[in-house]
Amino acid sequence: MTGHRNAATEHRAGIWIAAASFMLWGLMPLYWHLLKAVPSLQIVAHRVVWSALLVCAWLAWKQRGWLRQALSRPRAAWMLAASGLLIGFNWGLYIWAVNAGHVVESSLGYFINPLLNVVLGVLLGERLNRMQWTSVAIAAAGVLWLTFSYGAFPWIALLLAGSFALYGLLRKLVAVDAVAGLGVESVFLFVPALLLLGWLTHASGTPWLAGWGVSLAALLVFGGVLTALPLVGFAYAVRRVPLSLVGLMQYIAPTMQFLIGVLVFHEAFDRDRAIGFGFIWIALALFMLDSAWRSRRAAVPAPA
Repeated sequence: MTGHRNAATEHRAGIWIAAASFMLWGLMPLYWHLLKAVPSLQIVAHRVVWSALLVCAWLAWKQRGWLRQALSRPRAAWMLAASGLLIGFNWGLYIWAVNAGHVVESSLGYFINPLLNVVLGVLLGERLNRMQWTSVAIAAAGVLWLTFSYGAFPWIALLLAGSFALYGLLRKLVAVDAVAGLGVESVFLFVPALLLLGWLTHASGTPWLAGWGVSLAALLVFGGVLTALPLVGFAYAVRRVPLSLVGLMQYIAPTMQFLIGVLVFHEAFDRDRAIGFGFIWIALALFMLDSAWRSRRAAVPAPA
C-alpha cells in the first residue's frame, strides 16, 4: 500500500515538474529579450559556460565518476560531441531569432519538431500508419503554404526543428543517462565557448561579463541556470510520467512562445500565416489523437 502511495506521489510530482519545465521553456523569449543589448553569440557562449559549470557540479555531487562511466559506452564520445554541436547551434539560432523579432517563426519550429521526429523514424525503418502519413502530409502542406504565401522560406523554423530532431535522434541512439549526457555535451562545448567569449571580447570590443553592468551580468550567469533547470526537471519527469503524456505536454512551450510573439512582441500574424499555422495545428491534432488512441488500445488487456 505504501509503495503504491509513493508511486502515485512521484507520478503527480513528475507531472507538475514536467509542466513547470515546459512552461519555463515557453517563457524563455521574455528572458532572452532582456539580454537584447548583448550580441547573440556572446549570450550563447555564456549560456554554455554557466550551464556547463552548473550541470557538471551537480553531477559531481550526485554521481561520482559520471564522466568516465558515460564515455565508456560504445560510440558515446563522438555521438555526444555531435549532439553537443547540434544543441549549441539550436540555442544560438533560437536566441538570435528571438532578439531579431522571429519568435512566432521559432515557435513554428517546435510545433513541427514532433512530426519531423516521425519522418526520422521512417528513415530508421519504422512504419507509419495512414493517420501518421496524413499528419506529415498536412504539416508539409502548411510549410509550403508559409513559403509561397508571403515569399519567405521558413528557414528559422525548419533549422530549429531539424537541429533539435537530429539532437533527439543522437541522444536516443546513445545509451547514456539524460543528465549525464548533457554533462558530457557541456564538457565538449565548454572550452570552445570560453575561446569564443575571448575572441568576441577582443574583436568587437564588447565587455566579457562585468562590463555589461550588474543587471545584465547577473542575467547572463542566471541564463545557465535556466538552461540546466528545465532539462534536469524533464529528465526527472520522463522517468515517472508516461511518455505519451509527456509528448502531449511538450506543446505547452511552443504555444506559450507563439502567444508571447503575437501578444507581447506584436509580431505580424496575418491571414496567410494563420492558414499555414492552421495546417500545422491540424496535423498535430491528428497526430496526437492517433497517439492517444494507440496508447489506450495498447493499455487494454487482451482477453484470456
